[in-house]
Amino acid sequence: MTTALNPKYSFDTFVVGSANRLAVTAGRTVAENPGAAYNPLFVYSGSGLGKTHLLMAIGQAVKKLAPGLNIEYLTLDEYVEAFHAAIAAGQGDAFRRRFQGVDVLLVDDVQFLAKRKEMQSELLRLTEALQVAGHQIVLTSDRPPGEIADLDERLISRFSGGLVVDIGPPDYETRVAILRRKAEERAARFAPGVLETVAGAAFDNVRELMGALNRLVAYQAVNETQINAETARQLLGLKAEAAVAVGAAVSRAAAPAADEFGQFLADVTVGLGKAVEAWRARVAEAILRWEGEGYRTRRLEALLQQEAPTAVDDAIGAYEKDVERLKRLEGEVAQLDPQASGQSLFRDPERLADAEAAAAQVRAGGAPPPGPSAAFPLASYAVGPSNDVAVSAVRDVIARPGKKYNPLVLVGKSGLGKTHLLNAIGLELARARGAVVACLSTQAFIDELIAAIDGDHVDWWRARYRRATALLLDDIHLLAGKDRTQQELFNLFNLFLDKERQLVFTAPAAPGALEGLEERIVTRLGGGLVAELSEPDRELKRHFVERALGEPGVPPDAALLDYLADRPVDSVRSLVPVLQRVVSAAAAQDVPLTAGLARDVLEGQPREARRSGGPRTSGIVVSSLGGVKSREKMVWDWPDVADRLIEEYR
Repeated sequence: MTTALNPKYSFDTFVVGSANRLAVTAGRTVAENPGAAYNPLFVYSGSGLGKTHLLMAIGQAVKKLAPGLNIEYLTLDEYVEAFHAAIAAGQGDAFRRRFQGVDVLLVDDVQFLAKRKEMQSELLRLTEALQVAGHQIVLTSDRPPGEIADLDERLISRFSGGLVVDIGPPDYETRVAILRRKAEERAARFAPGVLETVAGAAFDNVRELMGALNRLVAYQAVNETQINAETARQLLGLKAEAAVAVGAAVSRAAAPAADEFGQFLADVTVGLGKAVEAWRARVAEAILRWEGEGYRTRRLEALLQQEAPTAVDDAIGAYEKDVERLKRLEGEVAQLDPQASGQSLFRDPERLADAEAAAAQVRAGGAPPPGPSAAFPLASYAVGPSNDVAVSAVRDVIARPGKKYNPLVLVGKSGLGKTHLLNAIGLELARARGAVVACLSTQAFIDELIAAIDGDHVDWWRARYRRATALLLDDIHLLAGKDRTQQELFNLFNLFLDKERQLVFTAPAAPGALEGLEERIVTRLGGGLVAELSEPDRELKRHFVERALGEPGVPPDAALLDYLADRPVDSVRSLVPVLQRVVSAAAAQDVPLTAGLARDVLEGQPREARRSGGPRTSGIVVSSLGGVKSREKMVWDWPDVADRLIEEYR
């Protein structure tokens, strides 16, 4: 069961202030580039500060910018309920395929994962599958990942590996803006100073602020007179001596108004019930049913735009027939290729022809294997003496695939950019006409083979990879002890070498030092070129920092670049928290990024905050358990240096 997106919750209706600007900016970026910017995006705040509004606003924006994408919004409780229902009905695999086919998944209130180990494992699997497929995940919670009780460290790392931002309580100016907008929506007019008085009260969240406004609106409506600032202060209990008496008066005045309003609503409901034609009710019921099952309902929604469409029942019947056909196609594809079955086209009756074609391709073994991620272009890879040999080899492979260095093995410890280079090669090779590039983790490769064995379609699985023009596997050392997978890779290895198709692998060490790999695999890995990525040198670090902090036409302070480039780090990943601390300090203190500031932050006590308007409550958060330790990061370009964010770089 999923909840429909509330059209009232959009970016247009979201009042932006200093406490939520970072989260809103990140949300807009995600909506404009789902899967390519911050994935996952994790937003946390106290109750009533706009998490759900922001989550739905992202969904509304994606729906508007890319109507073809499959968007799912649901609370964690709804996800748990749907999972348990699917398991009880023996539809666990179908449930997983459904959510793995979502293009943008929005999950609210993930703090309820606490002590739910089974659901944590399920969400971890889903998050990994969506990220590998380049699909966007956005989550909200009332606390950061590291503070959710008993949360699996792998989930903490996964959530923190994207972007974690918080929403703080709105400042005075934002509270005034919210009150003015909401009063305008209610067509309520107040005397000068009233809304400012309300905004000056110490409310913990926006909901309490709205409650105060509603009290004033109700009081004015009942008494048919405008209140002034003093009356508002008394109504809100801001004066202790008047609070009790005024509260009782408001209750007495509001009670008959509530009764009258309830009767008014009842009358309106009866009137609407008589006005709505029976056919509209049937269409609306069909929309709710099929949208609830995750299918696109544009065809049915179009009926509601017509005055009096003919043959409504026939139109609904035709739609349902197409949905049943999609179900059969998806089930058939799932037997061969579970990943392909999750495609959004199997949820859109308007794309039935595309679904038929995709199913036919899968049957023939022609469905392409997983490809490289567009998030890792070669142009964004920082180069220096510590990795220039490896990058030079990569360029040679791209220029002469299958002929120059085959296989190419990129080795080095975690955090040096092996995954980035692997995907960059894949992206470049995929540009060639007729290219079919298989680029995936070795673990995913193993899992695919297991699924093929379980489904008795290993021949189809082999045919799929034999059609590839390049095979790129990340973390080849994970093959250790997997005899059947090593046998299949050995056969593919020979085929690719014979046909001069490119092979690229990554590993933490040279092939000969990897334990658990068969000798025939080790010798073939060592038969090409083993290119090592070393710890980042000063030039590489300076290049990385310059690109991370630079703005168009405004290069960073040279002394700052030199200082940060001289910091002792063993990987680009280790440099990211350093940048993060300095950028956050500059934003909090409202000062420029300088070498002096960096030195104060990294070697001594930070300077006193200089912002007169109060502390900055929104910013980037790194898990206390070291959530970024399994990811490299990079700083993304932002118009305001104070609002720079850290982007995944691995």
